[in-house]
Amino acid sequence: MAWVLVVVAGLFEVAMALSLKAARGFTVPVPSVLFLVFAVASFGLLSLALRRLDVGTAYAAWVGIGAVGTAVLGMVAFGDDASPLRIAALALIVAGVVTLNLAGAAH
Repeated sequence: MAWVLVVVAGLFEVAMALSLKAARGFTVPVPSVLFLVFAVASFGLLSLALRRLDVGTAYAAWVGIGAVGTAVLGMVAFGDDASPLRIAALALIVAGVVTLNLAGAAH
């Protein structure tokens, strides 16, 4: 259950980042409020997950989900650069989080 919380928290982090872009420096009210709601939800769920998970592993997974999810949606929805090098870098983030989780499971 704790890992489900981390994944959902990571998805809220993606929503938080996308709403931050839409808020345009907090000049657009609705995305600005959504940013705050998503931020509270993301951090709140992560804090609940940390009751059962190692902080380093859970935080790395949360950041990885947020970073990769935001980058991929930026490429798809906003036309952000999708160069092979950038995609390889995102794959390395995923590989690092998976490896970190596997290393933790070995103990």
